[in-house]
Amino acid sequence: MIVLIVILVLLVVLVGWAIVSYNGLVRLRNLVQEAWRQIDVELKRRHDLIPNLVETVKGYAAHERGTLDEVIRARNIAAAPSSSVAEQAQQEGILSAALGRLFAVAEAYPDLKANQNFLALQQELSTTEDRIAAGRRYYNANVRTLNTKVESFPSNILAGMFHFTRAEYFEVEEAAQREAPQVSFGTGTASPSLPSGTPDSALPGRVQDTPPAVEPGSTPPFGTPPTS
Repeated sequence: MIVLIVILVLLVVLVGWAIVSYNGLVRLRNLVQEAWRQIDVELKRRHDLIPNLVETVKGYAAHERGTLDEVIRARNIAAAPSSSVAEQAQQEGILSAALGRLFAVAEAYPDLKANQNFLALQQELSTTEDRIAAGRRYYNANVRTLNTKVESFPSNILAGMFHFTRAEYFEVEEAAQREAPQVSFGTGTASPSLPSGTPDSALPGRVQDTPPAVEPGSTPPFGTPPTS
């Protein structure tokens, strides 16, 4: 009789553990899916902003056709349905790199940087990038928790029985692509890369009367007269 009671107690404990573990796995899987849906909403918003941004840039820099086409091509690939989260992350990384080159081009057009539509679009894009970054951190945290459950003993036994699998992280592969492209261009402010006391002739968009300084050990640009 005592043995029977012990067996029943163990059975109840086992069933209770199985129910709690199963519900925990379901909850984690739902959190991962919900976190991904939040990222997906922001990615769609990002994809919707880019064509308007390209059209605005085109009005001032139409001859930069290669860069503009590259951004649209990367945007269209990223906006297409992806087979996996990892593939989507790779495509978004390529798009971020293309956007970075687009804003580098825009740096050479003061009139474009002062355009109100361009300023509004870059602000919306910057906000969207911040939301994507925050959503990625939340999503990856839930993925880590789920994957730990799926791989840890003894919950991995239950995960295998009910086909709970590892989720993919949403990460770009290159470190240079992990940060959102810089989309903030201040108007009427000196470039932060220029040292204090730089003459006006060295500012972007001004004709330089004197040749640029050459860093020690570097090769002077073509046409720069040698210095004594």
